[in-house]
Amino acid sequence: MKFKIVQLEQFKGYETDIYTIYFLDEQQTLFDCFVRENLNSFKSEIIDIIGRIRTINTKTGARERFFKLDEGNPGDGVCALYDKPNSHLRLYCIRYGNALIILGGGGNKPKNIRALQEDEKLRNENYLLRIISKLIEDRTRSGEIEFSQGGTTFTGDLEFNTDEE
Repeated sequence: MKFKIVQLEQFKGYETDIYTIYFLDEQQTLFDCFVRENLNSFKSEIIDIIGRIRTINTKTGARERFFKLDEGNPGDGVCALYDKPNSHLRLYCIRYGNALIILGGGGNKPKNIRALQEDEKLRNENYLLRIISKLIEDRTRSGEIEFSQGGTTFTGDLEFNTDEE
């Protein structure tokens, strides 16, 4: 798996920097894929999610109350962006405090599931972010990736090739 962490230019703001994962082999980001997969069936929810990301990005920062925390392993930062009641979509991300988030993928959460393990698409999207979070943590420990002053920007080696690691 070859990917890099990229900042989303459309979400340049003052409160929180927004990143996503860009797959080099597929020439697309996880967030763009999520939007494309769900735009036709859930257009109003996609518009709402983008609006909430813009609010986090420009006004409020990534406060805990905007996320369903602990969606991954303890301490990995994997969470889900809170949605409105009765909504169909779940967007996973990795949250680093109030100042930086990495948008992942997600999908349609059927009303009959109680846990992400009950839906293969949601499980795969969530587990992918768990793996990516671990890779980022390893590079942070080794000094290959650092957070800027204030923790709003990644610097360092943001390109990964898991076939070589």
